[in-house]
Amino acid sequence: MTTAPERIVVVGASLAGLTAAQHLRARGYAGALTLVGDEPHRPYDRPPLSKQVLRGLFSADTTLPHPPDLGVEFRLGQPATRLDLSERAVELGDGSRLPYDRLLIATGTRARPWPDPEEAALAGVFTLRGRDDAQRLGARLQARPDRVVLVGGGFIGFEVASTCRDLDIPVTLLVRDAVPLAAALGPRLGGLIGDVAREKGVDLRLESEIERMEARDGHLVAVTLKDGTRIESDCLVAAIGTLRNVEWLAGSGLEADAGGLRCDAFCRALHEDGGVAEGVFAAGDVARWPNPHDDDALVAVEHWGNARAQGETAAANMLAGDASAMRRHDHLPDFWSQQFGLTIKLVGLAEGADSFAVMHGSLEERCLLAAYGRDGRTIAAASIDSARWLPAYKAAIRERAPFPPIADAVDQPRLRVQEP
Repeated sequence: MTTAPERIVVVGASLAGLTAAQHLRARGYAGALTLVGDEPHRPYDRPPLSKQVLRGLFSADTTLPHPPDLGVEFRLGQPATRLDLSERAVELGDGSRLPYDRLLIATGTRARPWPDPEEAALAGVFTLRGRDDAQRLGARLQARPDRVVLVGGGFIGFEVASTCRDLDIPVTLLVRDAVPLAAALGPRLGGLIGDVAREKGVDLRLESEIERMEARDGHLVAVTLKDGTRIESDCLVAAIGTLRNVEWLAGSGLEADAGGLRCDAFCRALHEDGGVAEGVFAAGDVARWPNPHDDDALVAVEHWGNARAQGETAAANMLAGDASAMRRHDHLPDFWSQQFGLTIKLVGLAEGADSFAVMHGSLEERCLLAAYGRDGRTIAAASIDSARWLPAYKAAIRERAPFPPIADAVDQPRLRVQEP
């Protein structure tokens, strides 16, 4: 029987970290509880940043609510710099050390910076990940730039493009791939969203990359593409992915790299030799965990729902008396996005799908539910303005149903199974 903890440290003042803290208290933990964050802000909600905050509908203060009697000591604006497993202590940027009996690592991700540091430092070049990023970019959009250039073919790039068009700001979206959003939605739905973006006035350029940026007095004035095209712009948003915050774990002995911090099915962090690191857990975007819905393939998921679910699971297992009392993290990844007047929802992970079928509605109507299969099994489902059927397909994914699932679905069109 493991000794009950008296000191718990959560590194990452995030959705996952705050969720864990709340569930620790709800489960009766009364000991010392410290949340460490490298930003000066208390845990806040990120989804509104690329939507309502940029539009000026919300302020950048999207602080997550929590009970006033939560009894948490916040150590904000102090990043963790080192983990000493042998001494069970976390070192912070100010030189202080926080001893722990249990540790939750929930350090999340940060925006991948523009690869050229001199160009990245130009006035008018932005990234979007945190609250301060959204506040700066939102202020720039409210000042009405002549044209925004967006780099990146993922959801953030498309959400910002949608916001720009809502504000009647000209926008060029540069996507390196031949089809946008293909990794997340597959080429058919990704191509559909690209068509909608163009109809809404986005200058969408596929298979396009920037060769160089042009500056005047330290301010961005134009970009030149690799095909020689020059685009005048005083505002560029680099939405080129994220980096997982694991650098502070170097030398700790934990298995952590660009793919995230590896943990087992119970959210326990693992040593480089594959053994369990006693008393250390992981949750949220930084964690790389075995997905039970994909034969335990390791996955790191940057989704709001997973951060909450994994924070809750980690909290429960931190207080479990021994391994036999722990519960497995079995969250089915889910995601949603709002852009160009459409609501897109996804359950499961569509990447790697070898088949695709529209189960309800149609691509032409742009109101549909589609399923994804791999090796004859249903692995994911996506809806566009048609989420009422999604729970049934979520169940089919969990049950490892054959593809296509629910063959007698109401209002199902003549089914055409296609490559994704």
